[in-house]
Amino acid sequence: QVQLVESGGGLVQPGGSLRLSCAASGSIFSINDVGWYRQAPGKLRESVATSNSAGTTNYADSVKGRFTISRDNAKNTVYLQMNSLKPEDTGVYYCNAVIMTLTAFRGNYWGQGTQVTVSS
Repeated sequence: QVQLVESGGGLVQPGGSLRLSCAASGSIFSINDVGWYRQAPGKLRESVATSNSAGTTNYADSVKGRFTISRDNAKNTVYLQMNSLKPEDTGVYYCNAVIMTLTAFRGNYWGQGTQVTVSS
């Protein structure tokens, strides 16, 4: 059993910063690709930032230069540092990870989501 738990969301004023965390727990052998996604009200879920096992990162054009994805493999944790936040960054942010378990099962896992609201 593998779980992803996000934290760090909240209400922030435009121009502010937040750091999201995603901690993976359970029968983990290795964590491969990871990513952060968000879903605004009435919109489809979209990719915000991804990182593969080689450390290659990709960002949505709307967040380039403002958001940074990073990972601490020793802690099985993925982070999303969000700076210069804008009202359009508001949404529920989800963590995603491709994880190989100790029983050699490779699965795609999602966290429960954390709300980010950017408003004055």
